[in-house]
Amino acid sequence: MAGPNSFYGPLDPAPDAGYVDAPPRMGFFTDTSVCIGCKACEVACKEWNLVPDDGFNLLGTSYDNTGGLTANSWRHVAFIEQPAAGSGHGTDTPGAFAGMPTGPSASAHTAVVAAGTSQDTGTDPGVPAAPDALAAAATITAPGAQFLGMPGADLPGRTMDAPRSDFRWLMMSNVCKHCTHAGCLDVCPTGALFRTEFGTVVVQEDICNGCGYCIPACPYGVIDQRKDDGRAWKCTLCYDRIGDGLTPACAKACPTESIQYGELDELRSRAAHRLEKLHEQGVAEARLYGHDPNDGVGGDGAFFLLLDEPEVYGLPPDPVVTTRDLPDMWKRAGVAALAMAATIVVSFAGRRR
Repeated sequence: MAGPNSFYGPLDPAPDAGYVDAPPRMGFFTDTSVCIGCKACEVACKEWNLVPDDGFNLLGTSYDNTGGLTANSWRHVAFIEQPAAGSGHGTDTPGAFAGMPTGPSASAHTAVVAAGTSQDTGTDPGVPAAPDALAAAATITAPGAQFLGMPGADLPGRTMDAPRSDFRWLMMSNVCKHCTHAGCLDVCPTGALFRTEFGTVVVQEDICNGCGYCIPACPYGVIDQRKDDGRAWKCTLCYDRIGDGLTPACAKACPTESIQYGELDELRSRAAHRLEKLHEQGVAEARLYGHDPNDGVGGDGAFFLLLDEPEVYGLPPDPVVTTRDLPDMWKRAGVAALAMAATIVVSFAGRRR
């Protein structure tokens, strides 16, 4: 019989951990194609979970002030600036950023405001919302009609005649993956890490002894220790909120719904539909990451839609649960021990003769 976190292919982790009549598995789907890098998720996570401040020392080369997931940054908004073809700063791939995701067309009222907004200052001179003005604006095509943060896109009313296309920002809100097969659970000696009835993985800070075994056991490098107390900390997927039927703080605060929370099976279906739409728009590089229950960690409880290779976002291309081979290793160690014991017995028996 499979143990509480054994590696025997796809499984539903909560029932496997012993929960009877467990609720549906909950998780995150993060659509990076609509992330605008506002960091509202970082702030909401810190405020709700009382996570200490972090990231005031700017890295100097990016708007990314936190740099990665740490014990004091359970959500990390990455900013990846990529030079475009012909910019003299990198790739020579023709049309490198062509066909990026498009968003909904601007409403008539938004088009009026955009048409009357200074491109130099971004100030709104005051546009009357008269019915005739709105009707006239219905014929205006919003420049670019792209999501904020996408290549060549800008705030409404500030898009220039020749949208900037020499670079693009890839933005991604990273978080603990709440793996189906979690190596951190396997190695924790105190039971501080546990699987919840929602299939998520939580650290109980009052039980953690600071041994740090879980840190190298995580294939994503998510878990970290605080320097002042040595204990391990990471995202709990707002276990206290979802238990009361509430949305996790980060997803609640996300203004573009880049972070979506819900039943994992429904999120996977939604993500597949979104990926199909992007491919229809010509965004061939769009891909899902962490959604496959047959991958090296049995699928993630928090998965992503990416617009480039996982390595670009600092994610391992083929993550594997670090404790996957432990059962076979113990078996081999047991066989070796028995063989050694048998050799010793035979050796002593031979001497007595």
